[in-house]
Amino acid sequence: MRSLALALSLCAATAMADSQIRVASHTLMRLPTSASVLQLDRVEVKDQATLMIPATVKELRIGQLLMGRDAHIGVAPSDQPLRLEVFDADVGDGAWISAKGAPGTYRHPATAGREIRVKMHKLTLESLTLDVRGGRGTPGYAGLDGAHGKPGGCTWGSASAGYDGQDGSDGHPGAPGGKVTLEVPSEVPQEKLNVLLAGGAGGKAGAAGRGGRGGATKDCWLYDVKGAPDGRSGEPGREGSPGPEGDLQVLRF
Repeated sequence: MRSLALALSLCAATAMADSQIRVASHTLMRLPTSASVLQLDRVEVKDQATLMIPATVKELRIGQLLMGRDAHIGVAPSDQPLRLEVFDADVGDGAWISAKGAPGTYRHPATAGREIRVKMHKLTLESLTLDVRGGRGTPGYAGLDGAHGKPGGCTWGSASAGYDGQDGSDGHPGAPGGKVTLEVPSEVPQEKLNVLLAGGAGGKAGAAGRGGRGGATKDCWLYDVKGAPDGRSGEPGREGSPGPEGDLQVLRF
């Protein structure tokens, strides 16, 4: 019974073989799977087309990979490594495999470039870029504007000054670049392979809050009520620091 249960779970986690994916020129397709391990006979990404690989995929084996001019394979961010093994690849000029980290938002921090392990047993290419740059840091919060002062009355009370604006907060650091392990045949020219490992840029500085306006001057019958000064504007925050660079290991066979 346990053997049967294990076999069923493996079938659920691994996509069926003998499958093909074709992405037409100038279109985008998300790989239609929730499996963690996937095996495909043939993948064709035409000129200026994009194939998206979901975050759930941890291992992808492709028999034949064809990438046209400026074709892209996008890998969703995840803290789990992705292993991509291709037995026969033909890659056109300007092709990209991108596993960049996601930029930070006020609800979610920036994520690092995804760790990716790529092995291509046979590779014919014009040029290929692997992009595992980290996501940009979360921006700082803007400071609140100061409230406006109130004008004085003609029979009582003087005008009040505007309130000071708040300081903006600092941007958060960028996320680290990813880790790349690249295995290619020894005859593949190094200059045709480009790997982007930079950490993400720091988050933008929070803007300073503006000072409130002071109470206005008021003309009265017997005398004038003087206006009050404006509040002081806050200071802007500082831009976050860039994230650390990722790591590259190239293995030739």
